[in-house]
This record gives sequence, structure tokens and C-alpha cells, in this order.
Amino acid sequence: MEKYHVLVVEDDKEIRDGIEIYLKSQGYEVFKAADGIEGLEIIYREEIHLAIVDVMMPRKDGIQMVMEMRKDYDFPVIMLSAKSEEVDKILGLNMGADDYVTKPFTPLELLARVNSQLRRYNRYLEKLAQGGKDGEEEQHIYRIGGLELNEEKVELRVDGVPVKVTPMEYRILLLLMKHPGRVFSADEIYERVWNEKAVNSDTIMVHVRNIREKIEINPKNPKYLKVVWGVGYKMEKQ
Repeated sequence: MEKYHVLVVEDDKEIRDGIEIYLKSQGYEVFKAADGIEGLEIIYREEIHLAIVDVMMPRKDGIQMVMEMRKDYDFPVIMLSAKSEEVDKILGLNMGADDYVTKPFTPLELLARVNSQLRRYNRYLEKLAQGGKDGEEEQHIYRIGGLELNEEKVELRVDGVPVKVTPMEYRILLLLMKHPGRVFSADEIYERVWNEKAVNSDTIMVHVRNIREKIEINPKNPKYLKVVWGVGYKMEKQ
């Protein structure tokens, strides 16, 4: 892929310009917006590969912006939030963010998250471009009850109906459905899916909640994706 296009949506000009400097030093092409309205305008106009979005902004905040863009786009989103915005962080992930970074943050921390998200997204796109095929590997379809995950097509069906999932949700589902009945800790899921040491495994809880909303008839009494209290998560054998 040619140069990655990263969108920075942040109402604080100093932070916005600072992020731009560090991203450009890594070879990224940077687009900037001061609020969610400007951010969406750029997304509809340009090809964006990743967005860094502040939670609290005037006119249209980061959560509203991500909710709108998720109707049409699945590129990674990293939310920026202040320490006092714990609820906003979780809500941001529920609305379609892939990760979050808490202010104040170091440039190296943010760059590491950007690089990591883009690596995974690029692998996801390559798999889709190949029709989901992984070299000479034969077709893999995983079925648990009414769930069917087709690894070749990168597709989830629930009771025969296609259901759209984000790249992160897909990778978590794939891990759990490949090993039905096995309990994975949040740290282990993070390390397997993110391919790096667990630094933010509480995001797993939020992704699990999002997955349940898509695959369960009653997310509060799940049939498939179960919590084993104090241990982790598993896909229940049916």
C-alpha cells in the first residue's frame, strides 16, 4: 500500500498540530479537522486509512462522528479522551472505536497504537482482496449453533443472516470460535488479536459487549459468548 492517510480530529490546535508533526515524521499523510463535522467532510472526500478522534469537541463530538462514519466505513479509529472521561471511553468503543489513548499521552504511545492498528487493518484488507483466502489454505468455516464464521470470505452469519462486524470483532470471534469451550483471559485475547503484549485489555470487555449485541438474541443472557467470572471469556459449545 502507498502512504497511509491518517485523519486527526481534535479541537485543540496545539495537540492537533503536534500529532501531525509526529505522524508526518513516520511517513504518514495527515488530514486535520477541528470537530466531527469537519472530520466527516474529510472522510467523505478523501481516502482515509485511520482516524484519531477526540471525544469532547464542539458542534459534533467524537462519539457522534464515529457513529455516523461507522455506517459506511470500517477503517480503525483511535479515540483520545481525558482521564475524567472514563464513561466516554467505554461509550466510544461501544460506538465503533477500536482503541483509545488517555490524555496526556506520549507521542511514542500514540504512534505505537497507530502502527499496530494499521498493520492489522492492512492484513484484514489483504485477506478481503484475496476473497479471504490465506495462500493455499483450504476453506475454513466455523459453526457454533446458529453462528457461522467463514474465514475465507471474512464473513459472519447469524441464523443465516450476514452480520457486519468490525475487523477487531471479527478477529476476537475467530479466536473464540476456533476453540469452542476454551476459556481465554482478557490479556490472552488481547495478545493474540493485537499481536503485542497486553497494555489495554479492558477494551476486550467492550468489544465482547459489542459482539454480543450482534450475535445474541438476549445480550444480557448470552447463549454463545460467555463470561467465566474471574477467568475470562469463552464461546459456549452448542
